[in-house]
Amino acid sequence: METVVLLSQLKQKPDDYINVTIELDDMDITSAETKATYDEIKKYVAEHNAGMKVSNLYISQVKRKCGIEVGKNYNLPKNEDSRQPQCPEDKESAIVEVLKHFNIIYSKNSPSSTGGR
Repeated sequence: METVVLLSQLKQKPDDYINVTIELDDMDITSAETKATYDEIKKYVAEHNAGMKVSNLYISQVKRKCGIEVGKNYNLPKNEDSRQPQCPEDKESAIVEVLKHFNIIYSKNSPSSTGGR
């Protein structure tokens, strides 16, 4: 990061270019490879669990349980004392398996092995 900032502060004309070489041999995976969309997660769950349907709510609950940051929820309930349904165990384990498949989490990060944080 520091290199990028310093390079961006150089007083160069727009026609000048800076060539940068990054060796990825030491890295296991790129950040792009560790992401899967909610639709990809839903599709994988359905294909590998007899058509099981999971909601975005359940996926985000499992991600939070695994310590993964999720975006802000703009779909807040109108009533302050309303309750959110909690993800059932069978759906939670199916989502955890998908997160492992996409290398988003590893076995040590799953809710069952961490006690659900």
